[in-house]
Amino acid sequence: HVQLVESGGGSVQAGGTLRLSCAAGRYTYKRNCMGWFRQRPGKDREGLAVLWIGGATTTYADSVKDRFTISQGKNTLYLQMNNMKPEDTALYYCAADNGRMIGRVRECTLASVDYNYWGQGTQVTVS
Repeated sequence: HVQLVESGGGSVQAGGTLRLSCAAGRYTYKRNCMGWFRQRPGKDREGLAVLWIGGATTTYADSVKDRFTISQGKNTLYLQMNNMKPEDTALYYCAADNGRMIGRVRECTLASVDYNYWGQGTQVTVS
């Protein structure tokens, strides 16, 4: 089964950095897409950054594209977060799935509804 375990969350001051990790079980890498999402209090879950597993294609939300960087290692997904802001305070999740067909092309999207496999989340607090 698909297994995702996030780590690296914590408290940081505004302007600081954090690096989140998501350890993926081997079956996760049979999926096409992995990404990072977050849910702020009272808000819907939002996509931050996604990538095609084993590829170079990445997609970022406008709110984070100049500050956050998604990357992949051996069975691990990372999110480097720089110049953090109080509005980045949220529960952060990694997710995986096969992507969505858009026309003739399968794409990794930022839409949480396109992902069926989720980790338990890691809390990030920026003050």
